[in-house]
Amino acid sequence: MTDLSVVVPLYNEEESIPELFAWIKRVAEKEGLSYEVLFVNDGSTDHSWDKIKELSVQNPEVHGIRFRRNYGKSAALYEGFKKASGKVIITMDADLQDSPDEIPELYRMIEEEEYDLVSGYKQKRYDPLSKTLPTKLFNATARRVSGIHNLHDFNCGLKAYRNEVVKNIEVYGEMHRYIPYLAKNAGFSKIGEKVVHHQARKYGKTKFGGLNRFFNGYLDLLSLWFLTQFGTKPMHVFGFLGSLMFFIGFVAVLIVGGTKFYAIVEGVRAPLVTSSPYFYIALTMMILGTQLFMTGFLGELISRNAEERNNYQIEDEI
Repeated sequence: MTDLSVVVPLYNEEESIPELFAWIKRVAEKEGLSYEVLFVNDGSTDHSWDKIKELSVQNPEVHGIRFRRNYGKSAALYEGFKKASGKVIITMDADLQDSPDEIPELYRMIEEEEYDLVSGYKQKRYDPLSKTLPTKLFNATARRVSGIHNLHDFNCGLKAYRNEVVKNIEVYGEMHRYIPYLAKNAGFSKIGEKVVHHQARKYGKTKFGGLNRFFNGYLDLLSLWFLTQFGTKPMHVFGFLGSLMFFIGFVAVLIVGGTKFYAIVEGVRAPLVTSSPYFYIALTMMILGTQLFMTGFLGELISRNAEERNNYQIEDEI
């Protein structure tokens, strides 16, 4: 087992790949660490894969995975984690905004201070205000929901992990933003943070622009919270809500029936059932209750027979 695995997901970063590897190599050799660098090419349309192949010819430490198409950062991390063999795994972006000079301290925190996961915190950022303000709001919400109150930047690409952590979490969809939360749910509770240097992008432009990433981030957080609380027991939430709705509908039926029965006993003309608002409440609530209850039942069946989610087409490997 090597000391260090550096997993680098990338998409159209041909200019920065040689410089990034040279920087990682210089730092690792200075520290006397055995290492490997895993470049995961997420369907790039430029010459990124050619650059990776060129590096691998002269450097046996370089490995690569090439997707047939673009799947996203979570897919790249998932495949990189599967292949990583180091005692400590470090992830960083390929755009040179993450500094490899942070590697020694991140490695030390995992090995000596025995953290399960250390997340970078880009305290001083070189991003526009339109990106930093939503990020602060997003991270505040993530801290509240996850219960990991000591992290300021959940989405920082520069992180260090103990090998056991990446082998026991499943990163899918766009859940790379919440890897600390996934690790906590897997039982890895010693999660730390390190202030890291954030550099301005040297080549190209960001691949993660637009407000939709923040809306998607909140939706992913809500999904993860729900799956954490009820993923293995969907009947607990849907069954409860369904039963509550059905009970309200049943009470409305009793009111309608009681009113009808009382009118008959008193010998007066009984009102039409459809003239009472309780009839429509009963009908709606009982239908909703039945549907929610069946949703919970189907959720229980699905959770016990879920198919593999991470099935990505890999075109080539080094």
